[in-house]
Amino acid sequence: MLAFSGGLDTSFCIPYLRERGYEVITLFVDTGGTDAKTVAEIEARARKLGAIEHVTEHGDNEVWRDIVVPLVMGNELYQNQYPLLVSDRYVIVKKAIDLCKARGTKNFAHGCTGMGNDQVRFDLAVRALGDWNILAPIRDIQSDHKEVRAYERQYLEKLGFGVPAKQTRYTINENLLGVTMSGSEIDEWKAPSSETRQLVRERAEWPSSPLELNVTFERGQAVALDNAPLTGPDILRALNDRLGRYGIGRGVYTGDTTVGLKGRIVFEAPGIIGLITAHRALEEAVLTAQQNAMKPTLARKWVELVYKGFFYEPLKADIEAYLRSSQQFVTGTVTLSSEGGTLLATAVDSPHLLRSKGAVYAQSADWSAKEAEGFIRLLGQSAELSAKVNPVDNTQ
Repeated sequence: MLAFSGGLDTSFCIPYLRERGYEVITLFVDTGGTDAKTVAEIEARARKLGAIEHVTEHGDNEVWRDIVVPLVMGNELYQNQYPLLVSDRYVIVKKAIDLCKARGTKNFAHGCTGMGNDQVRFDLAVRALGDWNILAPIRDIQSDHKEVRAYERQYLEKLGFGVPAKQTRYTINENLLGVTMSGSEIDEWKAPSSETRQLVRERAEWPSSPLELNVTFERGQAVALDNAPLTGPDILRALNDRLGRYGIGRGVYTGDTTVGLKGRIVFEAPGIIGLITAHRALEEAVLTAQQNAMKPTLARKWVELVYKGFFYEPLKADIEAYLRSSQQFVTGTVTLSSEGGTLLATAVDSPHLLRSKGAVYAQSADWSAKEAEGFIRLLGQSAELSAKVNPVDNTQ
């Protein structure tokens, strides 16, 4: 059973596995970034390459439920930049293992290389789900071929299978969360070409009129866009389209990977950036100071676990329980505004705003000046006593 994307690596896997005596069933999981025409092309390619059966399943609802919702509740990104765009791998693995069970095979194959993070995500998730034989053809050939992707292309071309031109330059991953690209000039720390733009438009293409939209949350989960109730995946698709037109959500990012190398990618995630911007603004207004101070620490750990392959680590479930608990009053509507390139949360409306009827910061107060003076003195008493008892010479 081969997790199949139709790209260079998984295309190579089919004839490679067949040459070694396996019958290959391919599974393509549409995690929200593929149109019907492409889905049909992927199936045709799998069959042409020799798969005895091809299965297509949809996983966008699982991506929303298992990845997007806790990610947005946490408001954190990997290394403060990367929105976990390839975490749909865990959804693919779960559906692939279910298919292995249904077809009665213990052999699970993937097209991950031995150079990247995905092999860790796939292997750790598979092992957490039971006792399965993991086949990784791209890792198998790595010790014999220095230029692995060049060898894959030559191998397929000798068998009469062409490789799409763009796949010879870039590794492209697209799903509900957005798009990532690596390879070619990106790997060389050069400026990405215009070919790397998928969802986010260049400045010359931004609309002339400003953008304003409203996102409504219930207990931390987005449920409506401009007052129209929508499913989670539909909200994200709409935000990817509307915010992408205004140049929102594109990044060029160099990350510390699980395998110890620097990984440089271009990513586009307009919808995720929009949801986090709106959700953070709502949280800032309804959570206590202590909640707002503590939550990022746990949320960063959740992001790290998911990024590094520990999707089934019990600590991840513990953190998610905390995140859900923290969202009890994160209900309301946030207005997002943009004139292009940047995105602001410009208005927040919620029945749970933590505001006082008798006081507004820096404007009015329902305490006396003497009470303020006493509070300040008590607040700084420890530092004041230290200065008196243990004076420090600050002139040196």
